[in-house]
Amino acid sequence: MNSRKYNEKFGCLSCAKRVWAVASIHGEADALKALHDEIARRWMHGDRLVYLGNYLGRGRAVREVLDELLSFRINRLCLPGMMPEDIVFLRGAQEEIWRGLLQIQLAPQPASLLDWMVANDVGATLEAYGESVEDARRYIREGTLAMAKWTNRLRDKVRAYPGHNDIFIALRRAAYTEGGELLFVHAGLDPDLPVIEQNDDFWWGNPRFGTIDSSYYGFQKVIRGYERQHGGVTLTPYTATIDGGCGFGGTLDAACFTVDGEVVDQISVAS
Repeated sequence: MNSRKYNEKFGCLSCAKRVWAVASIHGEADALKALHDEIARRWMHGDRLVYLGNYLGRGRAVREVLDELLSFRINRLCLPGMMPEDIVFLRGAQEEIWRGLLQIQLAPQPASLLDWMVANDVGATLEAYGESVEDARRYIREGTLAMAKWTNRLRDKVRAYPGHNDIFIALRRAAYTEGGELLFVHAGLDPDLPVIEQNDDFWWGNPRFGTIDSSYYGFQKVIRGYERQHGGVTLTPYTATIDGGCGFGGTLDAACFTVDGEVVDQISVAS
């Protein structure tokens, strides 16, 4: 995969010796801080870091999660040899929902779409930025112009917190190690399609992810950070799932992979 051609959609981890992968966070800032403390303690020269999406939603500390992500990024980039591209943020389902909310005035049935978004936990993120589901429903009833003004105001509120909008701009669809050994995704992929042809399966998953029983397009292992069962760290010869249910009463998990797909370290903290 040509990193220059796809660097706006995909993150490329160069010169990686090991890669830390962090599962879905769902607004649980205290768990993230504890996880970061452990990663910092175990960090080695040549380590890289991928966040596998779902920073938003459910928990009541969404803004604090983004602040912590920014803080730890700066902390790691101060280490010798680290470059900005050595830390990658993937877009998760929650971030995809948030992106849709910011364009809800373009939806053919905005009220129904909002109901679906609320059922999928967008309310916690709205509250984090000083808005509410009731506000959104009111502006939808008032029509397209009112919705457009409201979403512009919501964007301004995000921009008022330094670095928050920068994270949203920097989100990538997937990440991979430079030599093509490891592929990192949010919730899954279609095993029959190459990476550049994947679409919504990145955010919503694909039931056939669990059936992958051979190398996916040359990658030794595909690692995802969200699955509905929240079963912790689950490994097969060609895949890894990391999701202990942070935000659902479970744990925030991370795993450290060598470039040949071996898990050499794991962290699990209560959320």
